[in-house]
Amino acid sequence: MALLTTLTKGRAPLLVATVLAGCSMQQAAERGVAAPELLPFTYAPMRPGFHHGGVRAIFEDRHGNRWIGSHAEGVCRIDASGITHFTEADGLSNNQVRSIQESADGRIWFDCGFGISSFDGARMTPHATGEHALLAPWAIEPDDLWFKSSESHGFSAQEREAGVYRLHEGTLTYLPLPLPPALRTNAGYSVTAFAKGKGGRIWIATYDAVFGFDGTSFTVIDGTRMGLRPGEGVPHARGVFEDSRGRVWIGNNGVGVVVVDGDRTFGVAPLVGEGDAPLRMGSPLTASNAANHDGSLQRAFSFGEDRDGSIWIGTIGGGAWRYDGRELRQFTAKDGLTTPDVMTIARDRDGELWFGGIGVFRFTGTRFERVH
Repeated sequence: MALLTTLTKGRAPLLVATVLAGCSMQQAAERGVAAPELLPFTYAPMRPGFHHGGVRAIFEDRHGNRWIGSHAEGVCRIDASGITHFTEADGLSNNQVRSIQESADGRIWFDCGFGISSFDGARMTPHATGEHALLAPWAIEPDDLWFKSSESHGFSAQEREAGVYRLHEGTLTYLPLPLPPALRTNAGYSVTAFAKGKGGRIWIATYDAVFGFDGTSFTVIDGTRMGLRPGEGVPHARGVFEDSRGRVWIGNNGVGVVVVDGDRTFGVAPLVGEGDAPLRMGSPLTASNAANHDGSLQRAFSFGEDRDGSIWIGTIGGGAWRYDGRELRQFTAKDGLTTPDVMTIARDRDGELWFGGIGVFRFTGTRFERVH
């Protein structure tokens, strides 16, 4: 595909941004939400030798309840009565919860490692996926929710090709990504994240490229458009975010952060006055250090923007980073952020940021405090 390709296929887009949750103890009391307690997650590895099971999603619903989704241990709801834990035994389609959303009717939806589930206030329900019409038109409506394919990676035999689910007026419809025929069955286009941009534009991150849709045409940001040079690796997008200035931030697992600002594409280094430096802030990814955490921005997974317009970046191994328009600062255990991995960043209704990893953390303005 071309660098920055505009495709008009008569299909429409998708959306979803991590919405989030949380509130301080004082805010919790004001909203009738229980004071912070430790979550019933052990954060144990999903399989021996694999990544731990950290927090993958944080969400605050219309009632002020907080929902915390884990990498391998289900989801928790924190309300005035305390913490309620839901797993596969309670009807959750899978114990990995990647994102949490709320539909117009107040139902809470979970995009799981496998499948999609919802909670109506009394019962958790897994939803059948795989039945779809590949020729269904894309469309954007304010109340639509969006989900990845039903598989943890790739897509099912029924889905047949890379795509997403759109929930519109209670109906899930599977929509294919705008790919050439030769790439439609490539698992490299598995969806990893969603973000909402200005004017209703939707951004969809996949491992190999990021797709944007404005309601009329698609934009495709692939490795060439990201500015990756020979020897720097290939895209492995795990996060996408559009800031208040319209810049698109893409986090890659292995090749760092890419910023797309109109027709310009650059890494973090130029933003902090280091000129046309490589995309990465840290040592290049090699066979010898691929499994090790080098404390850099090389493995970027999540993004957020605070009330002051500063951009926050969550990494695997490098904690959280803040770009305030002038400087780039790293926050780690010495700043109270005792998790080196930040897999989600969310902004609540009061404008505060919450960070999920091994636990849930809130930034106080100077330091981090663990909330759950």
